[in-house]
Amino acid sequence: MSIWAVVENGAPLKRIERPAQEPVGTEVLLDVTYAGVCHSDLHFWKGHYDMGGGKLMKLTDRGVVLPRAPGHEVVGRVARLGPDAKGVKVGDQRIVFPWLGCGVCEVCRSGNDNLCAKPNAIGVMRDGGFGDQVLVPDARFLVDPGEVDPAYAATLACSGVTAYSAIRKVLPMAPDEPIVLFGAGGLGLAAIAMLKALDHRHIVSVDISADKRAAALEMGATQAVDGAQPELGAAILAATGGQVGAVIDFVNIGSTAQTGLDLLKKGGKLILVGVGGGEIMLSLAGMIFRPRTIQGTATGNPQDLRDVTALARSGKLAPIPVTEMPKDQANEALQMLNDGRVKGRIVLVS
Repeated sequence: MSIWAVVENGAPLKRIERPAQEPVGTEVLLDVTYAGVCHSDLHFWKGHYDMGGGKLMKLTDRGVVLPRAPGHEVVGRVARLGPDAKGVKVGDQRIVFPWLGCGVCEVCRSGNDNLCAKPNAIGVMRDGGFGDQVLVPDARFLVDPGEVDPAYAATLACSGVTAYSAIRKVLPMAPDEPIVLFGAGGLGLAAIAMLKALDHRHIVSVDISADKRAAALEMGATQAVDGAQPELGAAILAATGGQVGAVIDFVNIGSTAQTGLDLLKKGGKLILVGVGGGEIMLSLAGMIFRPRTIQGTATGNPQDLRDVTALARSGKLAPIPVTEMPKDQANEALQMLNDGRVKGRIVLVS
């Protein structure tokens, strides 16, 4: 099979050939039809993460071996089944849950594969949707999109489950209590759609791009604040009417996280999602006098994907904007994302 692979970090992806895969046991092999292009793919391509304090974590530190095809937002059709595979048949169209673990530890057995200490994610540790095919260890990682547009359905595997998992960490809240979202890219827009589908009414989106702020308002945000202004905290407080109970940071760089923490009232929660990187200063006594929670969130689990897909199939979840591009334009797609020229999501089509 062919894959568009990261062969050298920061260099253009190359199309290379891999041996054909044959599923064994409970494995399921799918022909990839749609593959979303996520900011995590961009970090994967660049090859490192900013851990703050001048420290970088390289992909090799996570056990990644190149060449590797990125792409963890995948919809495909079942091509072949291992002899013990059950629950799907050849030709079925399915969304792939990519955040695999070891499959045998207590965490994986509890259904929280995304929190496994030995991650084995599709598009990271194994070839992903930028290839012709993906191999999934079990049909329990496959979700039927029903009548949902498959290009949009692919985005549910990351932007959908990640937004949903983050939102679950702050709800329930009163529907008219403000929630602040930093970032109006694919994840931020997915979160707006998710909150609207869950009947939340006060959503404040913050982004430095005028186009993305406009997209946030189109998606249903109550207000959109320019994230580039010098007195950002004051501008957000003016939009919210005071300190808030929840901030979800889809950018997660030092400045956004610090601003988010400062916006919180007593008992408020800051949920960190993005991997922009950096660090913040934390007043330890300040966390006592104004107790708040800072919590990271790592994508979502298989049940989250099933829940989000059910919400999309019900018609309550509005789709984010999707731009389809042929897979042989994967390099152009990554560059567009790197330049901030993407509204919603680019999805590569086979």
